[in-house]
Amino acid sequence: MKHYQLNNGVEIPVLGFGTWKAQDGEEAYQAVLAALEAGYRHIDTAAIYKNEESVGRAIKDSGIHRQEIFVTTKLWNSQHSYEDAKQAFEESLAKLGLDYLDLYLIHWPNPKSLREGEQWKVRNATVWRALEDLYQEGKIRAIGVSNFLPHHLEALLETAQVLPAVNQVRLAPGVYQEEVVDYCRDKGILLEAWGPFGQGELFENAQVQAIAEKHGKTIAQVALAWSLAEGFLPLPKSVTASRIASNLDCFDISLSSEERTILKQVDVQSGAPRVDAMDF
Repeated sequence: MKHYQLNNGVEIPVLGFGTWKAQDGEEAYQAVLAALEAGYRHIDTAAIYKNEESVGRAIKDSGIHRQEIFVTTKLWNSQHSYEDAKQAFEESLAKLGLDYLDLYLIHWPNPKSLREGEQWKVRNATVWRALEDLYQEGKIRAIGVSNFLPHHLEALLETAQVLPAVNQVRLAPGVYQEEVVDYCRDKGILLEAWGPFGQGELFENAQVQAIAEKHGKTIAQVALAWSLAEGFLPLPKSVTASRIASNLDCFDISLSSEERTILKQVDVQSGAPRVDAMDF
């Protein structure tokens, strides 16, 4: 699999395997194991997914050398202090059964309890300092954020010593957060795409179906090819072994500029949610 180079020089596989909603236990374990067997080398989880132990067990049982697998997890909203963030990191690391992380992200920029005034801004600066220290200590190869809009990033950069390597946001055909995309591209921050298939609307769309049929591919494969063509890093999720493997068959799709525009602008009923509206 090809790699992107992050702004600190670390290489990251251009496509990852997402584990959101994969239930802890056999479901998450078997899904990650199937992904690694299929050829994925980038696994994305989070503390709030509550499946880190199963993800870590699958990584260990896969028999694949640790250095060949890029592992991401995320800091949840309940951690507000420097000490909280450090402790949460150690807990995630222990659950995963690893001695370092490849990427650690602040999961959300504005916990619900900190939205008055600029409390969220202070919190982000504080926990980012913890991530920076862990990064400097060599416990994390790269650090980044998730669901940050430009104003959240601008606030973070007022005190940050390390530029975020990644911003993981919702991106899919028909869900194109242009302001965020432009800002991150300008800053050299890689965009990871969670929910790269949207919320199911693509699979009912005649335009998308026509493009898939033209290329002899599935709609899911075309959606991933579009994400890659845009320079995003998609994180498809499935717990079905056949679909997990099928999603990798997207690298030989060459979309025309017209097809990319159609996919970018395709009409879907549910647009990208604003982070400020999230009830967390």
